[in-house]
Amino acid sequence: EVQLVESGGGLVQAGGSLRLSCAHSGFSFDEYAIGWFRQAPGKEREGVSSISSTDGTTYYTDSVKGRFTISSSDAQNTVYLQMNNLKPEDTAVYYCAATYLPAYYSGSYYAKGLPHLSYEYDYWGQGTRVTVSS
Repeated sequence: EVQLVESGGGLVQAGGSLRLSCAHSGFSFDEYAIGWFRQAPGKEREGVSSISSTDGTTYYTDSVKGRFTISSSDAQNTVYLQMNNLKPEDTAVYYCAATYLPAYYSGSYYAKGLPHLSYEYDYWGQGTRVTVSS
């Protein structure tokens, strides 16, 4: 079974940097996507970034473009989210999630690009808290 473990969260000052890690295991197929989501108090969970295992295609939500970078290390079985120039509004619990791409594309007539919505993902980590202070 797919397992995801996040780490790297913490308390940082605005303008600082933080790198989150998502260690993964148990994939039965090679074609999958891993995404980062975040949820702040009183707000809905939103997709932050995602990456494809097939060709490295990435997705970023507009608010983090130019500041966050998602990457994957095959040797380490880990996906990273490098977060630079952090802002107080980035404060949230960050979750790592995974889904199989063939099922995603074949199961939805409207599916295109990389999945970036919560309901499109099947497996979830426990979350890691990020707090950005002024």
